[in-house]
Amino acid sequence: MSSSFSDFKTLYSKIVNISEATSLLFWDQLTYMPEGSSSARAEQAATLQSIVHELSTGNEMKDLLSKCEAEYASEDENGDTRTMLRIARRDFDRGTKLPASLVEEKSRHSTLAYNTWVKARERSDFDMFAPVLKKTLELTMREIDLLGYKDHPYDALLEESEPGVTHAQVKAVFSELKPALISLISRIKESGNSVDVSCLHGDFDLDKQRALTTFAVKEIGYNFSMGRQDPTVHPFCISMSPQDVRITTRYDAAYFSAAFYASMHEAGHALYEQGLPLQYAGTPLCKAASSGVHESQSRMWENIVGRSREYCTHIMPRFREYFPSFSNCDPEELYRAVNCVKPSFIRVEADEATYNLHVLLRFEIESALLEGNLDVDDIPDAWDSAMEEYFGITPPSDAEGCLQDVHWTGGFGGFPCYTLGNVISLQLWDKLSMDLTDPKQLILNGEFAPILTWLRENVHSQGMRYQPFDLVEKITGTKITAKPLIDYLNNKYSEIYGI
Repeated sequence: MSSSFSDFKTLYSKIVNISEATSLLFWDQLTYMPEGSSSARAEQAATLQSIVHELSTGNEMKDLLSKCEAEYASEDENGDTRTMLRIARRDFDRGTKLPASLVEEKSRHSTLAYNTWVKARERSDFDMFAPVLKKTLELTMREIDLLGYKDHPYDALLEESEPGVTHAQVKAVFSELKPALISLISRIKESGNSVDVSCLHGDFDLDKQRALTTFAVKEIGYNFSMGRQDPTVHPFCISMSPQDVRITTRYDAAYFSAAFYASMHEAGHALYEQGLPLQYAGTPLCKAASSGVHESQSRMWENIVGRSREYCTHIMPRFREYFPSFSNCDPEELYRAVNCVKPSFIRVEADEATYNLHVLLRFEIESALLEGNLDVDDIPDAWDSAMEEYFGITPPSDAEGCLQDVHWTGGFGGFPCYTLGNVISLQLWDKLSMDLTDPKQLILNGEFAPILTWLRENVHSQGMRYQPFDLVEKITGTKITAKPLIDYLNNKYSEIYGI
């Protein structure tokens, strides 16, 4: 290792450490921070973000990258060193296009916007949030103009969360998926068949829910010695390092599924973070491939595993132990209940069949905003119109409509990853099912280690070595396609609803 590369790794590790400390402040903000602390926290976060930006784009990083690239030019371009330098160069070139003042302003605005969003959501008052959202859009457009793009302004945002992926590619996947979803939902509705979900509604003690969700996520592999679970308004997972990965959930005493499946979902994210290659900690390789690949892990554990017939059979004795009311429900009834298809207002509580239409709605609204074809003030009407078209329902309030997601407090471009995650999860699961003898039997037996081991070896351990679509093709041998997801949904719900 040359002295230049050693200095590069030292500097990069310093940047990672400060970024991780910033993540800890963000976790605290969304869990236990006093409401009156928001202004001070905004300044703290903005200062740290500014320091990270300056270190990432400063002359020291510039000089070290140039020296290292020259020194290692003859080495394997896919080797560790060249790969680290390639990722760092991409981030440097992107970062140098953004002035520190804009990065700091975005960070400060995001912190303050979150608190306004919480209040606006509680009061179901979009007009209260609109000025904040207009500022978010203004800052986003300034960022896009500085970053530049080839075909669509959304491309500039996707490059941050989904390296190498374009608006056109996302739109193509969504165009493949959208008519299949609308057709499936229509056929379910026209069948007139229903599913009994009464076992999921009742009086579920919050302390027992906490204990049960703790058991469930620990059983699938979440390491509590390097993590914790806490309540919050909008469930999330956050990593301070592979050795400190925290999850949150949202408890509802009257509705069992909300917290349980939120915990399974966030644990899926956490398993990815805890499985990143620790030997590369503090380097560009110890990062997830993309938000979409990240989402594939959470959706796999939440849905493909957690909502399977086999898992419902496996977990039922534990449900009955904590909540005797489940004694009146057999595993098949639970399976059907947790897979009930019913158009709903809230994305994070939507079933598998309707969930992706929630994401498509947001993607279309964001695209229209960035194209200048939709004004912020017109979002509620556009939202309600799309809900009526896709689901046949209209939100009774902004809280159950366009104010439900936290994402717009920080910017735009994050929603496509959720559907890309669903698409990727089925492509990976198909490959996993070929490589493992019988994953369904493993789930039935509560043997989750082989599944997690396969994911660790094929996905988690790769870190950020490959761009997301390249990683999927490397693992599965096929390009990104919605077909496995479409087939999975059609087969599963045709059987449940007899269509």
